[in-house]
Amino acid sequence: MKIPFLGGWSEKPGTRDPEGIAELLSECELLRSHASRSGVQLDDTAASLEALDQLVPGWRDDEEILLWLGNDAGLYLGTVIVRTVPGAAWDLRSDGQPVIRLQSGREFDVVASGHEWAASGVPELSQLYAEVAEE
Repeated sequence: MKIPFLGGWSEKPGTRDPEGIAELLSECELLRSHASRSGVQLDDTAASLEALDQLVPGWRDDEEILLWLGNDAGLYLGTVIVRTVPGAAWDLRSDGQPVIRLQSGREFDVVASGHEWAASGVPELSQLYAEVAEE
């Protein structure tokens, strides 16, 4: 998912605002709205990922919602990782795809993972988080 409103953020050394980018990527309005309607509060913790994994996936019947919810799920997973895993940070690949860069240097494509979760529920967001947090 290329995010055009981020412009050339990854191409302008010295003008990056990691905190601003993290805040922007953490909005996930559609996911937060769906979760709230189901009684799940997204508080940017690993426990909230477990709660998301328990939601009834009524969105799978609507291709448009599935696409956007997958994006949001991936961005939310990334938000939890960045806020709770030491050394994890947002980065943008050259194609504009937001990814998480771990302290080890490993790149984690959270948006692709979010799409997989939204479409099939596998792997679970909490499982992905656990794998990243162990590294």
